[in-house]
Amino acid sequence: GCNVPGIMSARTLDSRKDRMITMLINPFMSCGAKIPIYSVFIAAFFSKHGGLILFSLYALGIIVALLLAKLFSKTLFKGESSYFIMELPPYRIPTGRNVFRNMWNNLSGFVKRAGTIIFLVVTIMWVLAVLPASAEPYSQGTILGQIGTFLVPIFRLAGFGTWQESVALFAGIPAKEAVVGTLGMLYAGQYMEEGKVLVDAIRQNFTPLTSMAYMVMVLLYTPCAATLGVIGKETKSVKWPVAMALYTFAIGWFAAVLVFQLGTLLGFR
Repeated sequence: GCNVPGIMSARTLDSRKDRMITMLINPFMSCGAKIPIYSVFIAAFFSKHGGLILFSLYALGIIVALLLAKLFSKTLFKGESSYFIMELPPYRIPTGRNVFRNMWNNLSGFVKRAGTIIFLVVTIMWVLAVLPASAEPYSQGTILGQIGTFLVPIFRLAGFGTWQESVALFAGIPAKEAVVGTLGMLYAGQYMEEGKVLVDAIRQNFTPLTSMAYMVMVLLYTPCAATLGVIGKETKSVKWPVAMALYTFAIGWFAAVLVFQLGTLLGFR
């Protein structure tokens, strides 16, 4: 699913403490937009253990969310007690009409997002990747390459310190699906003549260890713009979405660095 309706559903909680904590930890749950990113890296390096890797990422997100919920409860919202009581509705076998309607709503929502936000982000990335005209397209000399070069030092400790990888994470903030689209666009410019597909390009630029660190970063770092927007709308404040953007990025970066550095010490490559 998507983190946006998950955050909006916090309205049903009577306690302000519960509502705020639920919204603050919600982005650590893997949304459907992150699945394509996981799938590409799993196909490249972990095809024999794909289910285990995917389950581990989901579990890590849940564990981090629970730990932060406890931390927020003891610090930011200390002293507020809350109790949760909810009357469950009667469960019925779903009708075919409702199943297909929900399926269409989910599918059409993704198609609209792919045709608007994701298309727009990738288009902007493409324009930046071919300008200025004096630079070789998709090279480090383009505007996009210069932006990525500026971001490289931030991610070097996590093992993925190339400008393409940095730019893709940056492009994922408007919409997480754009991470794959941006990597595909940049690597296509490099490997098109060799006939390589995205998975092959990933193998050329990552290792199993750095790909794991990259997926952990994607799991935990700054949520998409829509999630930040709905946080601002629900809290009626700019402070909380800004705080969320910053602390989630810091947690994602720290976790990715931890994975890479510990993996290196243990002899993984």
